[in-house]
Amino acid sequence: MARDVRGPAARDVRDVQDAQDTQPPADRPRPLHAPDPYGTPPYGEPGPWAPAPPVQHPATTAAHGTPVSPAPAHGTPAQTAAAHGTPAQTAAAHGTPAQTAAAHGTPTQTAPAHSPHAQAAPGAPVQAAAAHGAPAQAAPVPAADPFAPPASSVPPASSVPLAQPHQVTDPARPVPPAASGPWQRYDPWAAAPLQQNGALAESTGQRRGRVRRALVGGAALVALVAGGVGGVVGAYLERHGGIDAVELPQAGAEPTDRAPGSVAGIAARSLPGVVTLHVRGADAEGTGTGFVLDTRGHILTNNHVVEPAGADGTISVTFSGGETAEGEVVGRDSGYDLAVVKVDGVGGLTALPLGNSDNVRVGDPVVAIGAPFDLADTVTSGIISAKDRPITAGGEEGDGSDVSYVDALQTDAPINPGNSGGPLLDAQARVIGINSAIRSAGDGPDLDGGQAGSIGLGFAIPINQGKRVAEELINTGCATHPVIGVTLDMDYTGDGARVGSQGNDGGPPVTEDGPGDRAGIRAGDVITGIDGQRVHSGEELIVKTRAHRPGDRLELTIRRDGEEKEVTLVLGTAEGD
Repeated sequence: MARDVRGPAARDVRDVQDAQDTQPPADRPRPLHAPDPYGTPPYGEPGPWAPAPPVQHPATTAAHGTPVSPAPAHGTPAQTAAAHGTPAQTAAAHGTPAQTAAAHGTPTQTAPAHSPHAQAAPGAPVQAAAAHGAPAQAAPVPAADPFAPPASSVPPASSVPLAQPHQVTDPARPVPPAASGPWQRYDPWAAAPLQQNGALAESTGQRRGRVRRALVGGAALVALVAGGVGGVVGAYLERHGGIDAVELPQAGAEPTDRAPGSVAGIAARSLPGVVTLHVRGADAEGTGTGFVLDTRGHILTNNHVVEPAGADGTISVTFSGGETAEGEVVGRDSGYDLAVVKVDGVGGLTALPLGNSDNVRVGDPVVAIGAPFDLADTVTSGIISAKDRPITAGGEEGDGSDVSYVDALQTDAPINPGNSGGPLLDAQARVIGINSAIRSAGDGPDLDGGQAGSIGLGFAIPINQGKRVAEELINTGCATHPVIGVTLDMDYTGDGARVGSQGNDGGPPVTEDGPGDRAGIRAGDVITGIDGQRVHSGEELIVKTRAHRPGDRLELTIRRDGEEKEVTLVLGTAEGD
């Protein structure tokens, strides 16, 4: 049980405080402002929007029951010692707290009392210095006031301000002003310096600075976006030529493959096997076309293409890939207007497949490839306009030795000077003819040497005939011609081919023991048909005869003395020039 060590003076102070606590509420100090009749927070009932008032923090006092040493009277130093480190606090007279230093020799100073008449209670012991001999010196106490009222006099309760616990007011002195603090200076009608969340309110300068920073940031963002958009628009205008530039619609990329039977498909497969020939001789030069027969370098073309080279001219062969090689004539025949040229040391040759000209029908689609006017790899297309069209070409020599007799395929595919010797292809990209002649707007057929252009009348040597002649030229260097063994009257103007009255050398018109002699043909007979086909002229009879091989059997229709009869004839052989 703690023992009350207070003296009479301390008990008097406690009684005064108890008396003050019992004062009625009406006697307490009133606020400085008029009461709020509407009960507006914080003076009325608290509202949900009213901030809570700050928490008051009264002065710290000793715990209840802790012994407190009385303050020394009239300047007597009060020395208290905390035994062995236990802190001891003493309150000076009239409520002024006196704090003492901790034990172990630390000096403790006691604050002066407010009243010089404060006396220690009789019999109250005054504690000496702290243990271990360390003196504790108290602060000097001011001199006593002779006119001050005695300490026992108590002022009226109405004039005594509220005091903190264990605090005694001096009745002889005026009431001190209220302690300053934000909650004691609060004016509900003034601008609140604090926000409801306790943060400081933003000043006008801070608000302007924040707005200015926001504006600057927004302007920078707008400038960045505008710059990006401007760059994109500028690049677009530079690439496409401006907003007002005309941009025409165009189809996009498509697959480049074509159907094998189309003109593009045929050309794609055939062009690697087509060549361009540049021929230069002592007196003439020219350009023509040829195509590869095999991988050994044999090339088939027209005789009139290589003829300018003569015996000591040069032939340059250019392939579709741009490679060039020197060519040499293996053999040629003016009667068929065919020649074979060979190149050496060239690998990877593409030989064109050969078709069958007997299978061709009028109206079949065809493709012609050549180098008209030295424009290499020119592709044209058309149809077969006619078959078995007898034509003759050449004859510049005057003796008929250079005349070519061709039972030709007629086509409307454009063929021009330079196309001679090129392939005429069917829908399967197979060679069915060798382009040889055209009929121009002038008189007669015009071969490669002229400058006349195509009018849709082109002629090609059937590949069946070309194949036989090419094989003979490659194997023997010359070609054989099938013959009837008679001399024809080329001046005869009637219908049919009439056997002459004498031969070219002045001998008999029918060769003795020749094919015609053995068939019973005589001078003056008119041959009007061959194998059931009508014959209208001597040239036509020669063309149709050369369309066969030597040894073939023919059925001839002859007219003698106004009567027609059929004879059978086996074709003989004659060496070509």
